[in-house]
Amino acid sequence: MTEQAYRAIEEAIVTLSLRPGEVVSEAQLSTRSGFGRTPVREALQRLARERLVRILPRRGIVVAAVDIREQLRLLEVRREIERLTARAAARRADAPQRERLRGIAEAMLQAAATNDETGFLRLDRELNLLLLEAAHNEFAAAAMALMHGLSRRFWFIHWRRSAGLPEAAAAHAALARATADGAPEEAAAASDRLIDYIESFTRATVGPEP
Repeated sequence: MTEQAYRAIEEAIVTLSLRPGEVVSEAQLSTRSGFGRTPVREALQRLARERLVRILPRRGIVVAAVDIREQLRLLEVRREIERLTARAAARRADAPQRERLRGIAEAMLQAAATNDETGFLRLDRELNLLLLEAAHNEFAAAAMALMHGLSRRFWFIHWRRSAGLPEAAAAHAALARATADGAPEEAAAASDRLIDYIESFTRATVGPEP
């Protein structure tokens, strides 16, 4: 129940149903998500660790603001960990995982073709989790858990102005396919190209760093 509550609230934050700076309560989130107070409370603790909410004692829960400079610093870390993860997943994925990776690649391209932004975001989350599962590295998984939600929310906010679904889908699909093909160096290179793409549109929202 906690995992389901977490996914429901996290998606609401990422897709801006809960907007940056909005103040909510456990009771409101429980009613909104359909889950009890205990799983909602536990989900919020996890979201706080991921910097998507701030819990203010006796004042409520605040949806975290979007910080573009923070996003750029986050990408510095993501680049290194995701390169490692892609290389490891390409080596260690089993046959069912490789088949799922190919399916996600196709589904992402289809989501882009139909302009299904929410569907694409759900597939992005599925791809992230599958790569970590296939990599079999609990330390990389723990580090990435703190970053994916922030990254997906930032992309959701800015993609119409600074990015596009077809380009995003192509970059993600290339990573998924290289990993599925068991090509570690190609997967690592695809991961770098994906981060290059993300960093490029992130910088486009604010211009160059001072």
